[in-house]
This record gives sequence, C-alpha cells and structure tokens, in this order.
Amino acid sequence: MVQLYKNGAYLINGNELVEDTQDAAKILASKIKNVPSKEDAAKNTMAYGILKNHNTSGNMEKLQIKFDRLTSHDITFVGIIQTARASGLEKFPVPYVLTNCHNSLCAVGGTINEDDHMFGLSCAKKYGGIYVPPHQAVIHQFAREMLAGCGRMILGSDSHTRYGALGTMACGEGGPEIVKQLLSKTYDINMPGVVAIYLTGKPAKGVGPQDIALAIIGAVFEKGYVKNKVMEFVGPGVANLSVDYRIGVDVMTTETTCLSSIWTTDSQVKEFYDIHGRPEEYKELNPGEVAYYDGVVYVDLDKVKPMIAMPFHPSNTYTIEELNANLEDILADVEKKALVSLDGKIPFTLRDKIRNGKLYVEQGVIAGCAGGGFENLCDAADILKGKNIGADEFSLSVYPASQPVYMELIKNGSISAFMQSGATVRTAFCGPCFGAGDVPANNGLSIRHSTRNFPNREGSKITSGQIASVALMDARSIAATAANKGYLTAATDIDVDYSKPKYFFDKSIYDNRVYNGVDKADPSVDVKFGPNIKDWPAMSALPENMVLKVVSEIHDPVTTTDELIPSGETSSYRSNPLGLAEFTLSRKDPEYVGRAKEIQKAQKAVESGNCPLDEVAELKPVMETVNKTYPDAGKGNIGFGSTIFAVKPGDGSAREQAASCQKVLGGWANIANEYATKRYRSNLINWGMLPFIIDAGELPFKNLDYIFIPGIRKAVEEKAAVIKAYVVKDELIEFDLKIGDLTDDERKIILDGCLINFYRN
Repeated sequence: MVQLYKNGAYLINGNELVEDTQDAAKILASKIKNVPSKEDAAKNTMAYGILKNHNTSGNMEKLQIKFDRLTSHDITFVGIIQTARASGLEKFPVPYVLTNCHNSLCAVGGTINEDDHMFGLSCAKKYGGIYVPPHQAVIHQFAREMLAGCGRMILGSDSHTRYGALGTMACGEGGPEIVKQLLSKTYDINMPGVVAIYLTGKPAKGVGPQDIALAIIGAVFEKGYVKNKVMEFVGPGVANLSVDYRIGVDVMTTETTCLSSIWTTDSQVKEFYDIHGRPEEYKELNPGEVAYYDGVVYVDLDKVKPMIAMPFHPSNTYTIEELNANLEDILADVEKKALVSLDGKIPFTLRDKIRNGKLYVEQGVIAGCAGGGFENLCDAADILKGKNIGADEFSLSVYPASQPVYMELIKNGSISAFMQSGATVRTAFCGPCFGAGDVPANNGLSIRHSTRNFPNREGSKITSGQIASVALMDARSIAATAANKGYLTAATDIDVDYSKPKYFFDKSIYDNRVYNGVDKADPSVDVKFGPNIKDWPAMSALPENMVLKVVSEIHDPVTTTDELIPSGETSSYRSNPLGLAEFTLSRKDPEYVGRAKEIQKAQKAVESGNCPLDEVAELKPVMETVNKTYPDAGKGNIGFGSTIFAVKPGDGSAREQAASCQKVLGGWANIANEYATKRYRSNLINWGMLPFIIDAGELPFKNLDYIFIPGIRKAVEEKAAVIKAYVVKDELIEFDLKIGDLTDDERKIILDGCLINFYRN
C-alpha cells in the first residue's frame, strides 16, 4: 500500500523512479542522454522552481520568501493585526483574507466573538483586505476557490494551509510570520528537502481521499520521514484522482509534519480554475526531465483500503477491515496508548463499544476543509439515499465547506438525501475540528472526516472528568456506518451507484456578501475595538543572565499545541492575551499558570526597580548558591522567568497562542529533545522565547527546579553552539543546552524580547 524508500531517488519524465543506489548512474545513462548531477537534478523539482521564483535572498540555501497572498481566521487575525499595528502597519501589501469560520457561532463569552469579527471588517477597510463573514466559507475552501493559483505561494495562520493540489505551495505558520509579510519582510528558512509522493494505480470504489491520506500519515509520521520537507506529488496515479480527491489528500499532509506540498497539474486542474472563473491562474506544473528527491513515499492506490485513525492521533491508523476483524486486541492497544496522552487522569475505554461483535459509535461528522468538499458530500449522500440513521444514540451532522458548495448540494438533491436520512446539515464552520461543535456525550466515540483527533479536539475536558474521543475516517465510510445505524462499516462493503454530479460554482454568492478591499485601503477608517480586545503587554529584552524555574514537565512522546493552549470555548478569549493565558496547559497541567505567575513576580520586580528576592522568597537560597560562583549575577544584569520541558512539543495547530500565552505569563524558554514542527519553534522565537534543545535521556533537572544560565545574552549574540547551564541545588550542577540554527533576525528578535520589540527598535 505505502512503501518508503531508504534512499533518495531520481524521477525520469515524471513517471519512472530510479533509487539512488550504486547502480543509479548506470541505470540513468541507459535511459537518457545527458545525465545531470544530483545537485542539478534537485533543481528540477517543482518545489525548487516555485521557491526560487519567490526567494529574495539570491541564495537558494538561505531562503527569504515573499508570499503572493495571506490568509487568517478569527482565532488568529486579531492578534496578528494588533502585533502588526504595534510594529508600524500602514496597509496590507498583498491580498490578505480574514475569514470567520472558527468562532462563527458566537455562542460563548457574550459579544466578544462578534466584536472580533467587526474588528476584522474595519481592518479590511482600513488596510485594504478581504473580509469573509461568518458561515460563508471555511478558510481553506475560500482560499481554494478564490486565492490559489499555479506557481503561487500562500502563507496562512492555520496549520492546514495546503493548496498543493491546485499547483500552489502553501504553508501554515504562527501569526508572527504573517506579521512579517504584512510589514513587507520575509519568511526565512533553509532550503527544505523535497520528498516525492509517487502515486500509481487507481483507488477502488468506495475508497476516498481521507483513506489515502491516513495511509500515508500512518507510514511516515513516527519515522519523521517528511518532517519540515516539501511533499511533491507525482506519478501516473495523480491523473486517476479527481481534483476534489487530490485536495482531500493534500489538506491532510499537515499531519505528517511536512513544511508544504505541491502536485503536478493537468487538464483536471485547468477545469477547476475554469469552473471558478479564474482560468488565468492555471499553468501546467511538472518536474524536469530528471528530478532528484531526498526520499520517496511510494503509494499503490489500488491497494489502499478504507482506513481509520484511532484516538488520539491521525497516525494511529488501521484498515477498517483489520479493526473489525480484531476488535478486542486493537481496542485494548488503543486504550493502552491513550494512558500516555491522558496521563492516567481519567478512566478510558473503547471496548464497551463492542456490541454483538461489532463496533458501535455514537456520532458521525463530515466537516470542514477536509470533509466538507463537494465530491465527498455527494458520494456520502448517494450512500444514504433511501436509508436512515435510526433513532438511537448515533447522530450524523454534515458541514459543507462553503456557501457555493452548499448551494450546489441543494440543487442536485444531496441535501435532501441527508435530511431525509436523519442527518442534520449545518453551515460552513470549523468547530468540529477543534472542539467547538458537535461535542459528544461523555465516553462517546465520534467518527469524523476532519483533520485531527487529538485529546480534547472534540471538546471534552479531562480535568473536569469528561472524556470522549474521535476516530478519523473518510466521508464514504462514515456514511456507510450511518446507513448501518452506527455500526462501523467500510464503504467498500456496501453496494452503491455514485452519481458524480458536475460542480457549478456561483461566484455571486461571494460578490454579494464578501468585502473586497484589495487596493482600496482607507486610512480614515477607525478600527473597531470590543472590550475584550487588548493590546499585548510590554515584554523585556533578553537579560545578560537568566534564572528559570521549571514549572511543568511533560514526558508524552508528543505534546500538541492543543495541550499547550486548549482550543474550543477558550478561543473566545483569543483577543485578550492575559485572559487567554489563564487557560495555558489547563487540560494538561492545571498548576502551570499559578507556578508561572509566581516566578513572574520576580521579573516584574526587576522591571519596576524593586528587589526580586522580596517578591519571591524561595529565590533567596537560589541566588545565594549562584553568587558563590557568579558573585556579580543579580546586580541589574539578571532576569527571572519560567520554562517547561516537553519531549517533543508543538505538533498540530499553527496558533501562536501556544507560545505567546507562555510568554505573557513570564515564560523565557522551552526545553525539548526536539520540536515537533518548524512552526511551533518559530512561534517561540517570534515571542522572544529560547527554543532550547537537550539531548534525550535522563534529565539533569526535574519539575520545580531552578536553572541558572550565565551569559545567555552573550551566547545568543555570539552564536554559541552549546550553552552552559546549571541546576541550582546546594551547589551548581552543570549541563549543556543547545538552541540550533537561528537566522540573524531570529537572534535579534530573541535579544529584543519579541517580534514587536524587534520592529519597534
């Protein structure tokens, strides 16, 4: 089904692979006249060409990218624009879309959600942006319909910013990277590796894009095979996938931890742009005659079966056939793995879902940027025609990804089929993907065609004794399960004729409702502020020396951004930095906030000219020990703050709040064995936090210990490879920390204390 090459490989004429072994040169010479060097062949990937066209540095090893278009949604755009305003924003330099698809229900926190929407509209008018009102479209569907273009690059403040199937290289990053683009700065990265995703064959009837995506994620995630690399989809199998299928696979590439994606384009992609009234955005994209890739993920589409990703990660994959045949064993294994994610804080079982030898689920959801596409919903409706979901616990809800998609589903009868079956149809909304909609009952199991199934993504609260879980599946198998009244069923196990109606896009829906202020910035417009929209608090520059208190220690194999700052209803406070920070680690380590605030008192005392030891009494013996070896430390040259340790933090969402909430509570650093994603590490840096790395193994410190780092400012300035640190006990116990590669600007941002200070300076 999916095979990973051990070596890199050459791709000849977009079809034939030659693995980079000792015989590679001989094989290549037998097939083509002029064999390029590996270095030249690497320049023949589609990714290299697009990056070169957007690079402003003149150095293809050290990229400085300017994007064509930007996107944000209503959990992120307020903080982004507030940061940009504080840094000197005058107008949006490129088209910038503000969608309202995350907090569009406006159900929690009084007026504060709609206040943020009005903030967004006023900023679109003042700075020249595009404002998409609530319920019109989820962020990525609008970008596909109205922003994508072959050869373009788009940056979005949402991790699932992926439009590679439409010939667009797109990246999801934290808000500060959007700020840099708004200030006409650049996205600075080393040239990423490029991995070929070689598709061959054709999916069986009933196999959908989520099945293909989950098969790939299950194969590559744990190995880190494509981490921070570009996934380039090539091979003869691409032509056997409709554009909607390609989009469905593409959006899920985020869950592999890759940097971005790009696909070859063809007449089907051209038709997509024609249908959407933007034929000028199409051009054919293919690798050169011989292209070199750093690795290959070989996918035989013929062999892909309906898949399921069990709680609590998209990489925890099985075929539905395998799961149904081994229910007891697999569910027991899933429960065992869940103990790690849940820290044993709450009883969790799935084996109570077995009824008469079958797995019963309480809920199905087809939604958002992954599931709410036209073809997914048409196929699901065909499965449900003439059937019903029953009147028991099982429920099914469907969210078309945009109003244009919704309208076509009404016209072709799909909406009627859903409603007659007992399913409910909702508006374009991302809530089911991050815990703000369709929250199951306690102990419930939900199957969803959405993007993630991390703990709490469905809205349960472990700290309140509530637990539910999500398994990811394709829309077709969810519909088959619904037709079977909640008993897990693969779409390949049912007989159905898929009608495959043609899609017609009605742009007037957006023309009549979406505000388009591109090139129409009006400085006279006043920005509308609601009472919950607060400025960022002042942040200090990096001190000469630093004392850190470890206030949380997390040993899970991976820590998600949702565990660092929960989504769901907490997101209503996203425009109030201090208000949102109260929720930091609340579902993982509820004592974190109090501990961080306590040590922050010392830093606030320093900033106000008072004695930090008077504010935090437990610092007195700490400084006494430090001063035995460093007698000058503490005389106007030291800072105090908190840090957390996590094995591998930052998987999941691009939300900058995972870092900024730590910062506003006095966080100066994270310490990790590695960072799960580039975007989380970038968020730390942009908020002036040190992304420390420590070698795997037994830690020299434990939770609540103090760490002293002498000369930290000098170490950052001088680009020290290793930084000497000490655990403060009765004596100083030395150990080493690393920061990893930083650009010159990233060093300055850390030295200045955050991106806002960097631009002010």
